[in-house]
Amino acid sequence: MKAAVVPAAGAPAAIEDLRLPEPQAGEVRVKIAACGVCHSDLHVARGHLQFPMPFVPGHEISGTIDGVGAGVSSFRPGDRIVSSFIMPCGTCAACERGRDDLCETYFAMNRAKGTLYDGTSRHYRQDGTPIAMNMMGGMSQYAVVPVTDAFALPASLPLEESCILGCAIMTAFGAVKNAAQLRSGQTVAVVGAGGVGSNVLSMARLFGASTVIAVDVREDKLSAARALGATGAIDASRGDPVAGVMAMTGGRGVDAAFEVLGRPETVGQAFQMVADGGRVIVLGLAKPHETAPIGITRLVRRGISVVGSLGCRVRTDMPELIRLAAEGKLDVQASITRRYRLDQINEAYAAMERGEIVGRAIVVM
Repeated sequence: MKAAVVPAAGAPAAIEDLRLPEPQAGEVRVKIAACGVCHSDLHVARGHLQFPMPFVPGHEISGTIDGVGAGVSSFRPGDRIVSSFIMPCGTCAACERGRDDLCETYFAMNRAKGTLYDGTSRHYRQDGTPIAMNMMGGMSQYAVVPVTDAFALPASLPLEESCILGCAIMTAFGAVKNAAQLRSGQTVAVVGAGGVGSNVLSMARLFGASTVIAVDVREDKLSAARALGATGAIDASRGDPVAGVMAMTGGRGVDAAFEVLGRPETVGQAFQMVADGGRVIVLGLAKPHETAPIGITRLVRRGISVVGSLGCRVRTDMPELIRLAAEGKLDVQASITRRYRLDQINEAYAAMERGEIVGRAIVVM
Protein backbone atom coordinates (compact mmCIF):
# COMPACT_ATOMS: atom_id res chain seq x y z
CA MET A 1 0.00 0.00 0.00
CA LYS A 2 0.99 3.63 -0.35
CA ALA A 3 1.48 5.81 2.71
CA ALA A 4 2.90 9.21 3.60
CA VAL A 5 6.05 8.75 5.71
CA VAL A 6 7.75 11.61 7.57
CA PRO A 7 11.39 10.47 7.82
CA ALA A 8 12.61 13.03 10.38
CA ALA A 9 11.41 16.09 12.25
CA GLY A 10 11.17 19.03 9.86
CA ALA A 11 11.50 16.88 6.74
CA PRO A 12 8.74 16.68 4.14
CA ALA A 13 6.63 13.54 3.89
CA ALA A 14 7.46 11.03 1.18
CA ILE A 15 4.99 8.63 -0.43
CA GLU A 16 6.29 5.11 0.13
CA ASP A 17 5.13 1.61 -0.68
CA LEU A 18 4.63 -0.12 2.67
CA ARG A 19 3.49 -3.61 3.52
CA LEU A 20 -0.25 -4.17 3.85
CA PRO A 21 -0.89 -3.89 7.61
CA GLU A 22 -2.13 -7.00 9.38
CA PRO A 23 -4.76 -6.75 12.15
CA GLN A 24 -4.00 -8.67 15.31
CA ALA A 25 -6.46 -10.01 17.90
CA GLY A 26 -9.16 -7.47 18.68
CA GLU A 27 -8.25 -5.24 15.72
CA VAL A 28 -9.67 -4.37 12.31
CA ARG A 29 -8.02 -3.28 9.08
CA VAL A 30 -9.61 -0.28 7.36
CA LYS A 31 -9.42 0.54 3.67
CA ILE A 32 -9.28 4.29 4.08
CA ALA A 33 -11.60 6.51 2.07
CA ALA A 34 -10.38 9.82 3.48
CA CYS A 35 -8.25 11.28 6.26
CA GLY A 36 -8.52 14.77 7.73
CA VAL A 37 -5.63 17.25 7.68
CA CYS A 38 -4.98 18.31 11.28
CA HIS A 39 -2.50 20.55 13.09
CA SER A 40 -1.73 17.77 15.58
CA ASP A 41 0.12 15.83 12.88
CA LEU A 42 1.95 18.98 11.84
CA HIS A 43 3.15 19.56 15.42
CA VAL A 44 4.76 16.11 15.33
CA ALA A 45 6.12 16.46 11.80
CA ARG A 46 7.79 19.77 12.66
CA GLY A 47 9.30 18.35 15.85
CA HIS A 48 7.22 20.51 18.22
CA LEU A 49 6.08 17.35 19.99
CA GLN A 50 8.47 14.50 20.68
CA PHE A 51 7.61 11.34 18.75
CA PRO A 52 9.47 8.39 17.19
CA MET A 53 10.71 8.85 13.63
CA PRO A 54 10.04 7.91 10.89
CA PHE A 55 6.26 7.94 11.25
CA VAL A 56 3.01 7.89 9.29
CA PRO A 57 0.75 10.84 10.18
CA GLY A 58 -3.04 10.93 9.97
CA HIS A 59 -5.63 10.26 12.64
CA GLU A 60 -9.06 11.29 11.35
CA ILE A 61 -10.25 8.46 9.13
CA SER A 62 -13.27 6.92 7.48
CA GLY A 63 -13.41 3.86 5.29
CA THR A 64 -14.54 0.27 4.99
CA ILE A 65 -13.52 -2.80 6.95
CA ASP A 66 -11.04 -4.82 4.90
CA GLY A 67 -10.07 -7.49 7.41
CA VAL A 68 -10.56 -8.48 11.03
CA GLY A 69 -8.29 -9.99 13.66
CA ALA A 70 -9.01 -12.90 15.96
CA GLY A 71 -11.98 -12.47 18.26
CA VAL A 72 -13.67 -9.72 16.22
CA SER A 73 -17.29 -10.57 15.41
CA SER A 74 -18.96 -7.14 15.39
CA PHE A 75 -17.68 -6.14 11.94
CA ARG A 76 -17.08 -7.85 8.64
CA PRO A 77 -15.38 -6.80 5.39
CA GLY A 78 -17.28 -4.10 3.57
CA ASP A 79 -18.76 -2.43 6.66
CA ARG A 80 -18.48 1.37 6.62
CA ILE A 81 -16.83 2.89 9.69
CA VAL A 82 -15.23 5.96 11.21
CA SER A 83 -12.56 6.00 13.89
CA SER A 84 -11.62 8.43 16.66
CA PHE A 85 -8.06 9.68 17.01
CA ILE A 86 -8.22 8.47 20.62
CA MET A 87 -8.11 4.68 20.36
CA PRO A 88 -9.38 3.35 23.71
CA CYS A 89 -8.05 0.04 24.98
CA GLY A 90 -11.27 -0.49 26.94
CA THR A 91 -9.60 -2.19 29.90
CA CYS A 92 -7.36 0.32 31.73
CA ALA A 93 -8.51 2.14 34.85
CA ALA A 94 -9.46 5.28 32.90
CA CYS A 95 -11.49 3.33 30.34
CA GLU A 96 -13.25 1.36 33.05
CA ARG A 97 -14.45 4.53 34.78
CA GLY A 98 -15.78 5.97 31.52
CA ARG A 99 -12.87 8.35 30.85
CA ASP A 100 -11.48 6.66 27.76
CA ASP A 101 -10.38 10.11 26.58
CA LEU A 102 -7.65 9.56 29.19
CA CYS A 103 -6.93 5.94 28.17
CA GLU A 104 -3.68 4.99 29.91
CA THR A 105 -2.71 2.40 27.31
CA TYR A 106 -3.26 4.81 24.43
CA PHE A 107 -0.98 7.43 25.97
CA ALA A 108 1.68 4.98 27.13
CA MET A 109 1.91 2.98 23.90
CA ASN A 110 0.61 4.95 20.95
CA ARG A 111 1.27 8.55 21.93
CA ALA A 112 4.66 7.79 23.51
CA LYS A 113 5.96 4.96 21.31
CA GLY A 114 3.98 5.07 18.06
CA THR A 115 2.73 1.50 18.42
CA LEU A 116 -0.49 -0.36 19.02
CA TYR A 117 -1.12 -2.15 22.26
CA ASP A 118 1.05 -5.23 21.81
CA GLY A 119 4.02 -2.86 21.57
CA THR A 120 4.49 -3.12 17.80
CA SER A 121 3.55 -0.94 14.84
CA ARG A 122 1.26 -2.06 12.04
CA HIS A 123 3.17 -0.07 9.42
CA TYR A 124 6.32 -1.60 7.94
CA ARG A 125 8.57 -0.90 5.01
CA GLN A 126 9.06 -3.70 2.51
CA ASP A 127 12.36 -4.66 4.20
CA GLY A 128 10.61 -5.08 7.56
CA THR A 129 11.64 -1.76 9.09
CA PRO A 130 8.84 -0.60 11.44
CA ILE A 131 7.32 2.85 10.91
CA ALA A 132 5.77 4.58 13.92
CA MET A 133 2.04 5.34 13.87
CA ASN A 134 0.80 8.77 14.88
CA MET A 135 -2.50 7.48 16.22
CA MET A 136 -3.48 4.93 13.52
CA GLY A 137 -1.23 6.43 10.82
CA GLY A 138 -4.16 7.27 8.58
CA MET A 139 -2.34 9.06 5.76
CA SER A 140 -2.21 5.69 4.05
CA GLN A 141 -4.40 3.49 1.93
CA TYR A 142 -4.94 1.05 4.82
CA ALA A 143 -4.65 1.28 8.59
CA VAL A 144 -5.34 -0.90 11.62
CA VAL A 145 -7.32 0.20 14.68
CA PRO A 146 -8.54 -1.60 17.81
CA VAL A 147 -12.14 -2.73 17.38
CA THR A 148 -12.98 -0.46 20.33
CA ASP A 149 -12.27 2.42 17.94
CA ALA A 150 -14.43 1.27 15.02
CA PHE A 151 -17.88 2.88 14.78
CA ALA A 152 -20.48 1.90 12.20
CA LEU A 153 -21.34 4.67 9.74
CA PRO A 154 -24.92 4.75 8.43
CA ALA A 155 -25.40 4.59 4.67
CA SER A 156 -27.10 7.99 4.79
CA LEU A 157 -23.83 9.73 5.70
CA PRO A 158 -21.12 10.49 3.10
CA LEU A 159 -18.16 8.18 3.51
CA GLU A 160 -15.31 10.57 2.71
CA GLU A 161 -16.51 13.70 4.51
CA SER A 162 -17.48 11.72 7.62
CA CYS A 163 -13.79 11.23 8.42
CA ILE A 164 -13.83 14.51 10.35
CA LEU A 165 -16.16 12.98 12.91
CA GLY A 166 -13.02 11.32 14.29
CA CYS A 167 -11.19 14.49 15.36
CA ALA A 168 -12.51 17.94 14.40
CA ILE A 169 -16.12 17.17 15.29
CA MET A 170 -15.54 14.82 18.22
CA THR A 171 -13.03 17.23 19.75
CA ALA A 172 -15.58 20.03 19.47
CA PHE A 173 -18.31 17.81 20.91
CA GLY A 174 -16.20 16.77 23.89
CA ALA A 175 -15.22 20.36 24.60
CA VAL A 176 -18.78 21.70 24.47
CA LYS A 177 -20.57 18.81 26.16
CA ASN A 178 -18.09 17.51 28.71
CA ALA A 179 -15.56 20.26 29.41
CA ALA A 180 -17.78 23.35 29.14
CA GLN A 181 -20.99 21.56 30.14
CA LEU A 182 -22.69 24.16 28.00
CA ARG A 183 -26.38 24.85 28.63
CA SER A 184 -29.03 26.42 26.46
CA GLY A 185 -28.96 30.20 26.51
CA GLN A 186 -25.33 30.55 27.52
CA THR A 187 -22.78 32.67 25.69
CA VAL A 188 -19.59 31.51 23.98
CA ALA A 189 -16.40 32.85 22.40
CA VAL A 190 -14.25 30.68 20.13
CA VAL A 191 -10.65 31.86 19.72
CA GLY A 192 -9.41 30.37 16.47
CA ALA A 193 -11.98 29.66 13.76
CA GLY A 194 -10.10 26.93 11.90
CA GLY A 195 -10.93 23.25 11.45
CA VAL A 196 -11.69 22.47 15.09
CA GLY A 197 -12.81 25.97 16.05
CA SER A 198 -15.41 26.12 13.29
CA ASN A 199 -16.89 22.89 14.59
CA VAL A 200 -16.85 24.21 18.17
CA LEU A 201 -19.01 27.16 17.17
CA SER A 202 -21.41 24.89 15.25
CA MET A 203 -21.58 22.55 18.23
CA ALA A 204 -22.22 25.46 20.61
CA ARG A 205 -25.22 26.47 18.51
CA LEU A 206 -26.42 22.86 18.51
CA PHE A 207 -26.29 22.90 22.32
CA GLY A 208 -28.39 26.06 22.41
CA ALA A 209 -25.86 28.86 22.92
CA SER A 210 -27.57 32.23 22.47
CA THR A 211 -24.39 34.09 21.53
CA VAL A 212 -21.41 32.60 19.69
CA ILE A 213 -18.52 34.97 18.97
CA ALA A 214 -15.79 33.86 16.57
CA VAL A 215 -12.32 35.38 17.02
CA ASP A 216 -9.63 35.09 14.35
CA VAL A 217 -7.12 37.16 12.38
CA ARG A 218 -8.42 36.22 8.91
CA GLU A 219 -11.58 37.67 7.44
CA ASP A 220 -12.21 34.59 5.27
CA LYS A 221 -12.35 32.39 8.38
CA LEU A 222 -14.63 34.87 10.13
CA SER A 223 -16.95 34.94 7.11
CA ALA A 224 -17.06 31.15 7.15
CA ALA A 225 -17.77 31.25 10.90
CA ARG A 226 -20.77 33.52 10.31
CA ALA A 227 -22.08 31.07 7.71
CA LEU A 228 -21.75 28.27 10.27
CA GLY A 229 -23.82 30.13 12.85
CA ALA A 230 -21.57 32.60 14.64
CA THR A 231 -23.67 35.50 15.90
CA GLY A 232 -20.65 37.81 16.07
CA ALA A 233 -17.11 37.94 14.70
CA ILE A 234 -13.99 39.78 15.85
CA ASP A 235 -10.90 40.36 13.73
CA ALA A 236 -8.10 40.14 16.32
CA SER A 237 -5.63 41.66 13.85
CA ARG A 238 -7.49 44.98 14.01
CA GLY A 239 -7.88 45.49 17.74
CA ASP A 240 -8.12 44.01 21.20
CA PRO A 241 -10.29 40.85 20.98
CA VAL A 242 -11.01 40.93 24.72
CA ALA A 243 -12.44 44.43 24.41
CA GLY A 244 -14.45 43.26 21.42
CA VAL A 245 -15.99 40.37 23.35
CA MET A 246 -16.81 42.68 26.26
CA ALA A 247 -18.49 45.14 23.90
CA MET A 248 -20.63 42.36 22.43
CA THR A 249 -21.68 41.07 25.85
CA GLY A 250 -22.45 44.34 27.60
CA GLY A 251 -19.21 44.22 29.58
CA ARG A 252 -20.06 40.88 31.20
CA GLY A 253 -17.97 38.45 29.18
CA VAL A 254 -19.00 34.99 27.98
CA ASP A 255 -19.96 31.90 29.94
CA ALA A 256 -17.41 29.78 28.07
CA ALA A 257 -14.34 30.73 26.03
CA PHE A 258 -12.76 28.04 23.83
CA GLU A 259 -9.08 28.45 22.90
CA VAL A 260 -8.25 26.30 19.87
CA LEU A 261 -4.77 27.55 18.92
CA GLY A 262 -2.52 26.45 21.77
CA ARG A 263 -0.77 29.81 22.10
CA PRO A 264 0.08 31.46 25.42
CA GLU A 265 -1.28 34.86 24.39
CA THR A 266 -4.62 33.51 23.16
CA VAL A 267 -5.10 31.35 26.25
CA GLY A 268 -4.59 34.54 28.27
CA GLN A 269 -7.10 36.36 26.10
CA ALA A 270 -9.68 33.60 26.54
CA PHE A 271 -9.19 33.85 30.30
CA GLN A 272 -9.96 37.56 30.15
CA MET A 273 -13.04 37.01 27.97
CA VAL A 274 -15.03 34.89 30.43
CA ALA A 275 -17.58 36.23 32.86
CA ASP A 276 -17.38 35.64 36.60
CA GLY A 277 -17.87 31.94 37.22
CA GLY A 278 -17.09 31.18 33.57
CA ARG A 279 -15.07 28.40 32.01
CA VAL A 280 -12.00 28.57 29.80
CA ILE A 281 -11.72 25.46 27.64
CA VAL A 282 -8.25 24.92 26.15
CA LEU A 283 -8.15 22.59 23.13
CA GLY A 284 -5.04 23.79 21.27
CA LEU A 285 -1.79 21.85 21.61
CA ALA A 286 1.42 23.79 22.27
CA LYS A 287 5.13 23.12 22.29
CA PRO A 288 6.37 21.29 25.40
CA HIS A 289 6.84 23.45 28.50
CA GLU A 290 4.91 26.44 27.08
CA THR A 291 2.81 28.16 29.71
CA ALA A 292 -0.03 30.67 29.61
CA PRO A 293 -0.56 33.84 31.68
CA ILE A 294 -3.42 33.27 34.11
CA GLY A 295 -4.23 35.90 36.73
CA ILE A 296 -4.27 33.97 40.00
CA THR A 297 -6.29 36.50 41.99
CA ARG A 298 -9.01 36.71 39.34
CA LEU A 299 -9.03 32.93 39.01
CA VAL A 300 -9.72 32.60 42.74
CA ARG A 301 -11.95 35.59 43.48
CA ARG A 302 -14.12 35.35 40.40
CA GLY A 303 -14.43 31.55 40.38
CA ILE A 304 -13.00 30.99 36.90
CA SER A 305 -12.44 27.39 35.76
CA VAL A 306 -9.68 26.49 33.29
CA VAL A 307 -10.27 23.07 31.72
CA GLY A 308 -8.15 21.12 29.25
CA SER A 309 -10.03 19.08 26.67
CA LEU A 310 -8.36 16.68 24.22
CA GLY A 311 -11.34 14.88 22.74
CA CYS A 312 -14.57 13.20 23.76
CA ARG A 313 -15.60 10.11 25.75
CA VAL A 314 -15.04 7.93 22.74
CA ARG A 315 -17.23 4.85 23.27
CA THR A 316 -20.27 6.82 24.45
CA ASP A 317 -19.89 10.10 22.55
CA MET A 318 -18.96 8.79 19.08
CA PRO A 319 -22.21 6.82 18.64
CA GLU A 320 -24.14 9.89 19.79
CA LEU A 321 -22.30 12.10 17.30
CA ILE A 322 -22.98 9.69 14.46
CA ARG A 323 -26.66 9.59 15.43
CA LEU A 324 -26.86 13.41 15.44
CA ALA A 325 -25.27 13.52 12.00
CA ALA A 326 -27.60 10.83 10.66
CA GLU A 327 -30.60 12.80 12.00
CA GLY A 328 -29.40 15.91 10.19
CA LYS A 329 -28.70 17.85 13.38
CA LEU A 330 -25.06 18.39 12.42
CA ASP A 331 -23.52 18.60 8.97
CA VAL A 332 -20.26 16.70 8.50
CA GLN A 333 -19.65 18.47 5.19
CA ALA A 334 -20.19 22.07 6.30
CA SER A 335 -16.64 22.88 7.43
CA ILE A 336 -14.79 20.97 4.68
CA THR A 337 -13.42 23.40 2.10
CA ARG A 338 -10.45 21.63 0.48
CA ARG A 339 -9.66 18.15 -0.81
CA TYR A 340 -6.21 16.81 -1.59
CA ARG A 341 -4.72 13.60 -2.98
CA LEU A 342 -2.28 11.60 -0.86
CA ASP A 343 0.61 12.72 -3.04
CA GLN A 344 -0.33 16.34 -2.22
CA ILE A 345 0.15 15.86 1.54
CA ASN A 346 3.05 18.33 1.79
CA GLU A 347 1.02 20.92 -0.12
CA ALA A 348 -1.85 20.40 2.34
CA TYR A 349 0.38 20.78 5.40
CA ALA A 350 2.05 23.88 3.96
CA ALA A 351 -1.31 25.52 3.30
CA MET A 352 -2.45 24.70 6.82
CA GLU A 353 0.79 26.05 8.30
CA ARG A 354 0.27 29.32 6.44
CA GLY A 355 -3.26 29.55 7.83
CA GLU A 356 -4.83 29.38 4.37
CA ILE A 357 -7.26 26.51 4.98
CA VAL A 358 -10.69 27.77 5.95
CA GLY A 359 -12.41 25.10 8.03
CA ARG A 360 -11.14 21.58 7.36
CA ALA A 361 -9.20 19.93 4.54
CA ILE A 362 -9.28 16.22 3.85
CA VAL A 363 -7.06 13.84 1.90
CA VAL A 364 -9.06 11.50 -0.33
CA MET A 365 -7.29 8.21 -0.95
